[in-house]
Amino acid sequence: MPWYTAFCNWLTGCNADPEEEALMEEKVRSGGAGFVLPEQFLAEQARRVESNQGQLLIASCRDGTYMAERVVERYRRFLSEAGSNAEVTFLSNIDTQFSDTETGVRLAQHVGGADVFLFQALLSPVSGRSANDNLFSFLIAARAFREHGANRVTAVLPYLTYARQDKPTKFMREPTTAKLMADLSTAAGVDRVIAWDPHSNQIHGFYASMPVSMLDPLTMFSAEFAEFRGRNDVIAVAPDAGATKMIMHFAREMELDSAIASKFRPNQEEAVITDIIGDFRGKRIALVIDDMIASAGTVQDLVSKLVREKGIEEIYMGASHNLCLKDTRQRLQRMHEQFHLRKVIVTNSIPQTPEFEELSFFEVRCLSEALCRTINRVHYNRSVSEIFLPR
Repeated sequence: MPWYTAFCNWLTGCNADPEEEALMEEKVRSGGAGFVLPEQFLAEQARRVESNQGQLLIASCRDGTYMAERVVERYRRFLSEAGSNAEVTFLSNIDTQFSDTETGVRLAQHVGGADVFLFQALLSPVSGRSANDNLFSFLIAARAFREHGANRVTAVLPYLTYARQDKPTKFMREPTTAKLMADLSTAAGVDRVIAWDPHSNQIHGFYASMPVSMLDPLTMFSAEFAEFRGRNDVIAVAPDAGATKMIMHFAREMELDSAIASKFRPNQEEAVITDIIGDFRGKRIALVIDDMIASAGTVQDLVSKLVREKGIEEIYMGASHNLCLKDTRQRLQRMHEQFHLRKVIVTNSIPQTPEFEELSFFEVRCLSEALCRTINRVHYNRSVSEIFLPR
C-alpha cells in the first residue's frame, strides 16, 4: 500500500470510500489540507532560487522607507537586467504610533523562514521624529520579525546613532551608551548589523559574536576626488585624531600627502583646533575628509586656519553623514563665501533637509547601490569587503 494511501486511511478513520480516498490522495500529493510534503517544499525552494538563509525580505520602519524603497528598486533592476525571475518582497512602514504615543508594529504577511533586512533611519531631521523614537520603533520591529519566525534579522542602519558615546569622557561619569545600544539590539532579536561608516571602529566589538558590516567610505571618496590623485599641490587633512586612520588610507590610495589637526574640547559639543600637523609647502588645495558634519564648528575653525595660516586656496570636503543640525548651514555658507570652501559631498545616510540640498556647493550621494550590493552579498553568504576595496 502506498504511503499516501495509508496516510489517507489514517486521516479519514480507515473507512473512506474510493472517491473520498482518491480526493484525499490528491490533496496530500499536492500538499493540500495544510500538509507540506518534502517534495513540494524542495520544488518551491528551487523555483524561488533562495539562499540557505531563506526568502529575501526587505522591510522598513517609517523613517527607513526612503532608503529601503531606493534599495528595492535598484535590487529589482539588477535582477531584471540579469534576466532573473527572482522576486524581492518588500514590507514598508510597518510601525505606527497609537494615540497614547506608544509604538506598534504589524506585519502584513507571513514572514516565517525569511531572511529579513530591516531598514531604519535612526536620525531623521525630515520627519521630526527623535532619534530615541526611531530607535525604539526599530527594536520593536526587530522583535516582531523574531517572534513571528523570521530565520534571520539583519539591521540596516545607515547612520548608527549613539556611536559617538563609545567611551566615557575622561574624568566624567558617563556610560558607554553605544554598548547599551548593541545590547538592546541583541535582546530585540537582531542577528546582524549593516551600517555606513560609524564613528568608531570599536563599535564592532560591542556586538560580541554578532556579524557586523561597517561599510567603508574609502572607495566612494577616492572616486569622488579622483581628479586630485597624485597632485603635488594637494594635501588630505584629517580634522581630528579620530579621522587619522581614514585620512592615511585615503592619502595612500590617492598618492597624496596628509596632515592632521589637533583639537581639544573646552565644553561639551565644543571643539577648538590648536594645531595642524603636516608639510604644507607648495600646497594650494586641501581635501578634508571626516565621518560626519555635526554643528560644523570644528571644521569651520579648521578651514579658517588652513586659509589664514597655511595659505590654502581651495578646500573640498567629504563626510559620510551630515546631521542637519541648527546653524550648520550658515557655517557652511560662511566657509564657502569667506574661506574658499568649493564643494561639500555627503551621503543620504541621514535624510537631508531641503535647506542643505539648496546650497549650490553641497552635493548628496545616494547609498542605495552600496546597500543593495551589500544585502545581496550577505543574503548569499559572500564577502562584503570585496565590493568596497579600492579599484
